[in-house]
Amino acid sequence: MISGIGLLDGLTTNRLGGSATGGVTPPVSPASTATSFAAALNEAALRTVGSLEKAESASLQALQGGEIQTREVVDAVMSAEQSLQAAISIRDKIVTAYLEISRMAI
Repeated sequence: MISGIGLLDGLTTNRLGGSATGGVTPPVSPASTATSFAAALNEAALRTVGSLEKAESASLQALQGGEIQTREVVDAVMSAEQSLQAAISIRDKIVTAYLEISRMAI
């Protein structure tokens, strides 16, 4: 799994109350679930921004003739690209879910 959204794994539970890894978790109230989900999304967004900043910093350091290897720059840029793609996918899923809910008959 992409490391940028690893925090969301802990929020996935099956219908019997078990976690995605198979352990049994106590029931969670809807209010605390919403807060936890928002916190997980916030953390994922902060990690994505951090990854992008790291890649930008490495690129600028390499362009200025700094003591950084080309491989480090490529690794930072590839990691940032992967994080950005994950963030875009999550955003698209959230927008799709919102549109589906808005189409529901009340």
